[in-house]
Amino acid sequence: MQTAGKYEDYHFIDTTKPVWNYSRFEGDDIANFQNGTNYRCDELFGSHEMEVLGTKGYYFAVWAPNATFVSVFGDFNNWDKQIHALYVRLDNSGIWEGFIPELPKGASYKYHIHGYAGQKLDKGDPYANFWEVRPNTASRTWALDYSWKDATWMDKRKEHNKLDAPWSVYEVHLASWMRPDKYNEESYHTYSFFKEHLVSYVKEMGFTHVELMPIMEHPFDGSWGYQGAGYFAPTSRYGTPQEFMDLVDAFHKEGIGVILDWVPSHFPYDAHGLFMFDGTHTYEYADMRKGYHPDWNSYIFNYKRGEVKSFLISSAMHWFRKYHIDGIRVDAVSSMLKLNYSRTAGQWEPNEHGGDGNLEAIAFIKDLNETIFRDFPDVQTIAEEATDWPGVSKPTFEDGLGFGMKWMMGWMHDTLKYFKQDPVYRQYQQDQFTFSMMYYYDENFMLPLSHDEVVHGKSPMLYKMPGDEWQKFANLRLMYSYMFTHPGGKLLFMGNEFGATSEWNYKSELQWELLQYDSHRGVRECVKALANLLKAEPALYENQFNQFGFEWVDLNHGAESVMAYRRKGKNPAEDIVVVLNMTPVVRKDWKLHVQGKESWKEIFNSNDAKFWGTGDTYNPDIQVRVVDGQAGWYELNIHLPSLGAVILK
Repeated sequence: MQTAGKYEDYHFIDTTKPVWNYSRFEGDDIANFQNGTNYRCDELFGSHEMEVLGTKGYYFAVWAPNATFVSVFGDFNNWDKQIHALYVRLDNSGIWEGFIPELPKGASYKYHIHGYAGQKLDKGDPYANFWEVRPNTASRTWALDYSWKDATWMDKRKEHNKLDAPWSVYEVHLASWMRPDKYNEESYHTYSFFKEHLVSYVKEMGFTHVELMPIMEHPFDGSWGYQGAGYFAPTSRYGTPQEFMDLVDAFHKEGIGVILDWVPSHFPYDAHGLFMFDGTHTYEYADMRKGYHPDWNSYIFNYKRGEVKSFLISSAMHWFRKYHIDGIRVDAVSSMLKLNYSRTAGQWEPNEHGGDGNLEAIAFIKDLNETIFRDFPDVQTIAEEATDWPGVSKPTFEDGLGFGMKWMMGWMHDTLKYFKQDPVYRQYQQDQFTFSMMYYYDENFMLPLSHDEVVHGKSPMLYKMPGDEWQKFANLRLMYSYMFTHPGGKLLFMGNEFGATSEWNYKSELQWELLQYDSHRGVRECVKALANLLKAEPALYENQFNQFGFEWVDLNHGAESVMAYRRKGKNPAEDIVVVLNMTPVVRKDWKLHVQGKESWKEIFNSNDAKFWGTGDTYNPDIQVRVVDGQAGWYELNIHLPSLGAVILK
């Protein structure tokens, strides 16, 4: 950006040509871009509404280092590829730029590139703020002006996003949350619709945050957004960038944080996208042992290249700066870190130290997190990382990767494996169930029951549970009770909260019709009660990422599959005790030894009639017997419902 004065104050501009010579670059912009340290590329590249010499229009800049000719063509010039040729910078940066006068907002455009070895390519703008609605593939000129109304949230959001705040996240795929016609995958609601309906739903359910599966522009619905083309644009499927800003604003007004899924790991090979951008491997590694992703038939960013690093970190910063988001969940971190990810011997080459780590990707991730937390100390970054890579959520100054949190995939696998079993066999699997607390303190963990667990033949959550219909629902409520009282953040995919009976289908919508049944309404009421309990009880979140927040109270009744643990906040008087009965046997007059407090009451029971439980096994008055008054030990006499969780305070 020209800060010392305008470009035209120092340079002659030839206004006789269709494209005027103009530049927004100055000072160290180019050097930083090449070094991977320009984190405001979105303000320099792409298309920008400007006024030059009293004439309004759009400035364009694109990086195409192996091009011999680049033009802008679109509906404004009848898609003529020759008229509006950009100027190449003479500093060997590979940047092409220029100003097109009188160009209106909303014009569709692409870059026509004469690339390596004479290839002719038509590409969308990697830095575009807005795109045509798919299947069309052009970018659109746009401006990101918006009057934000979330100052109250922004001033105080550190309180909501810090690590000792309650975290319950509702994961949403916008298109299939609700559709105008559930039988028509081409029908979409708008950002404005979600502002009216999704915001109030998340608020009513008591979740603290919403996580949107990738809303960055992407060509193919079946990728769910994880194979993107527009790293700086919310998808036009649901409306304009401003309408998306309005949705974020509405969440903030209701005190709900917004997390975006972000995919810096790979991108698709669509002709208009980043792949072979100027006829060579511009954005991806040229060595396909590093540059091609066998699992997803996609291409991997070249983290060694400074320009690519600047592009990616600028993308992340763009969403924080322009869209006021509260966090990013970084997808597929495991695949970025490991050179041998999904590769066998001979398909990968060790790094310079002989190891399997992608050193450039590791450096990129550390820079990403350092930059985000430097400029936005009141947000979070969350890693989807499934290996035993050390220090994912440790600070970079402790040689960690610098994320705020990491998805706890081991907890998810162990928990689902445990709950899938017939309760008669759970007595033999207590070690598996309690294993999560052995490695819990290694990272700041978020517990995910995500979209990945209810697709592709994995069955919906409800049908992972054993037993008859009543037992399936009881087991599901029991598992959610365990999840919400286990240390760490929580993430629940849409539809899980009311016990969907079919796998998630991105082409349709959630099974809202199930809510006519008491059983499904009951499990939703249970999740709502748990989400509100999480926010109301500091013992559940104040020490959720350290060893002071949890202790086992009773693991000595494996044969009965009853387990109890204490959750502790900063004030011992607010401690709570959770008792889980993992079998369909009602246990009356169960004796539990606890230390510290003499008086206890039941504050939650997953068998409550309003949750579609039987409602007949509960604890209105808990009898307490002194075991050792001096040491403060007491024996509680409680009643445990079948397949039930009881929470005492």
